[in-house]
Amino acid sequence: MNWKKNIAVLTALGISLVSMAQVEADSELFQTLKEKDSILFDAAFNTCDINTLNAMFTEDFEFYHDKGGLTTGRNTFVEQIKEGCNNRIAGEPQPAKRHLVAGSLEVFPLYKNGELYGAIQNGVHTFEFLNEKKEYQKGDIAKYTHLWILEDGSWKIKRELSYDHQLQQ
Repeated sequence: MNWKKNIAVLTALGISLVSMAQVEADSELFQTLKEKDSILFDAAFNTCDINTLNAMFTEDFEFYHDKGGLTTGRNTFVEQIKEGCNNRIAGEPQPAKRHLVAGSLEVFPLYKNGELYGAIQNGVHTFEFLNEKKEYQKGDIAKYTHLWILEDGSWKIKRELSYDHQLQQ
């Protein structure tokens, strides 16, 4: 009789592990959040699209950065990006570029009572910065984690962690 109980426990454990596993890269959830990730960093680094940025974060957004500290609130965070964009001289190249490291993106769905309500997205990205000659040079490589929440049918970032910043070799 104990073997039946053991099989039931192992089956339940296996099902729970599968349900918490990372989704496949070709899944709709993965592709949706990969696209959102691209839109986010394009708006922040390339186009300075403040309207897009405002739509991508929850009002109570929190940003944790291992070098820059904690930023609380969507408005505060977006205002910092806006200020940086406003300080750029028209016609000048973008001072920084962000690149997602190929194959580094992971997405883990979050469920409550069998209903998808959010996802955790992890990745690694690299940065390039302009030097005094206006040439891009390697900057940091870092890990990041986004906590995405479905809010009124739209995916929004509630929490972001940016950590393990190291100079690229």
